[in-house]
Amino acid sequence: MPGSPKETPMGRPSVPAAERLIGVHRPVLEHGFVALVDYMGDDSAIVQAARVSYGKGTKSVRDDRGLIRYLLRHRHTTPFEMVEFKFLARMPIYIARQWIRHRSASVNEYSARYSVVPDEFDLPEAERIRAQSTRNRQGRGEPLPGPAVAQFRSELERLQKESYAAYQDALTAGVARETARLVLPLSTYTQWYWKIDLWNLFHFLSLRLDPHAQEEIRLYAAELAALAKLVVPVAFEAFEEYTLSGLLLSQREQTAVRALLGGASVTDACALAELPLNKEDGTPMRTGEGVEFLEKLTRLRG
Repeated sequence: MPGSPKETPMGRPSVPAAERLIGVHRPVLEHGFVALVDYMGDDSAIVQAARVSYGKGTKSVRDDRGLIRYLLRHRHTTPFEMVEFKFLARMPIYIARQWIRHRSASVNEYSARYSVVPDEFDLPEAERIRAQSTRNRQGRGEPLPGPAVAQFRSELERLQKESYAAYQDALTAGVARETARLVLPLSTYTQWYWKIDLWNLFHFLSLRLDPHAQEEIRLYAAELAALAKLVVPVAFEAFEEYTLSGLLLSQREQTAVRALLGGASVTDACALAELPLNKEDGTPMRTGEGVEFLEKLTRLRG
């Protein structure tokens, strides 16, 4: 028909390196794994979506890379949302409860109301059992004495076995599966399908790859990241540079940096910017904006 727009040939993007890993279980912890089930789109899908807004634009590989980096740098989110991933993941319930807090994915979890829960639990290795952190109220710190670690592992293993025996006894006695599961601990494994777009996956990874995240969920995040990187290597490179390795400076921190560039000492710069380094009694602070600023300076110094 005269004057009608020409149809643009389209095909489903296929990334050979990712195709080879479809359905492959990448082990995490003793009984867990992450597997790529499917994906939609690649780096070219991000560019394609952006050019709907920007017009024809540029078309070289170099310019595509520059466009993707520009989009991520300036937080233009919707082109990244055109890429999606579907994963199958198996993890302890205590990890699942952290994972599910990210409310930007579609999730379908194994049903303990419908199916019998397998006899699989997370029994952490000795090096994963450490003392409460003195800086991070929700994290681990220094190693514990050997006897304390051994006692905890022994007690945990005993409780896991006893709880599963109670679970089986309840099922045998006719207790409904949805009720019998109440005796199972947080270390019990569950699994789910998890579908998420690339922008929200980047947000998930920015939080769960962070050193402050629980180390077990960081292991899962690392596997998700490795799979995503195969599908969108250019976008992932930009994410690593601008998000994972980038530094966000608050207004006060910028004031302190300007003072440092002007020749002020770190102590004076922090005082000028109202970034406290000491408590009222004069003892050094372990947490807070001032301490976090010093950590950023350490990163900048390399």
